[in-house]
Amino acid sequence: MKFTEMLKARWHNQNTLLCVGLDPNTSRFPEELADDPDAILHFCCGIVDATADLVCAFKPQIAYFASEGAEAALKRIISYIHANHPGIPVILDAKRGDIGSTCEHYAREAFERFGADCVTLSPYMGEDTISPYLAWEEKGAFLLCRTSNKGGDDLQMLDVGGERLFEHVARLVAEKWNRTGELGLVVGATYPEELAAVRRIAPDIPLLVPGIGAQGGDIEAAVKAGMDTEGAGMVINSGRAILYASRGADWREAARKAATETRDAINAARSL
Repeated sequence: MKFTEMLKARWHNQNTLLCVGLDPNTSRFPEELADDPDAILHFCCGIVDATADLVCAFKPQIAYFASEGAEAALKRIISYIHANHPGIPVILDAKRGDIGSTCEHYAREAFERFGADCVTLSPYMGEDTISPYLAWEEKGAFLLCRTSNKGGDDLQMLDVGGERLFEHVARLVAEKWNRTGELGLVVGATYPEELAAVRRIAPDIPLLVPGIGAQGGDIEAAVKAGMDTEGAGMVINSGRAILYASRGADWREAARKAATETRDAINAARSL
């Protein structure tokens, strides 16, 4: 099944736009995992099991695993999701961007080595650095467009021929680069006006929306700005607010409660 087909099935069959980001910070793990040599694996799989029915996707951030030398755990977690919760797509948050020959290997890393369904990419080096990922016709990629961090203003808001750079990126993806139909855009919830501008340019493209929860983005404003005409079209990510809802013995239950509240808040905004 294609990545976008998996997403649409979750949006409509499970009625959820929530994505849980898997960003394992061992210093914030529950106390019961303190002496566990496989703590990253067990923590992430515990979060997955606690929240799987509430999400449209999971998004592991590769840096959190690589810094701990835990790439083997990442691979096992993605395999665990596919085996135990089939139909939930996994977005590998890697933000890769390099020359085409190098990106061929990054694509193999994401799709062969780790078995992800989608990857995040930087568009800064142009179309030929995106093309290697499109050889995997059923796999997806989200391209950075208007990111949730303040420093994104340094480049993304520059005027380029009468439109802002992030708008130009959105137009390139929507009108030229999306040859497989599996591309999307990353647009932060912290900038709802820019989110609405991207949605106008790219009415049918999935949007990966970080920035709610710990980053403070307003759910209602983001949903109103980013929904497509079917009331979906968004992958709204929350990580730390869900992952670290508790360090006690109830950490799974607390994560589920936080995820449920977030999903319900998103759905309430969809119905306004």
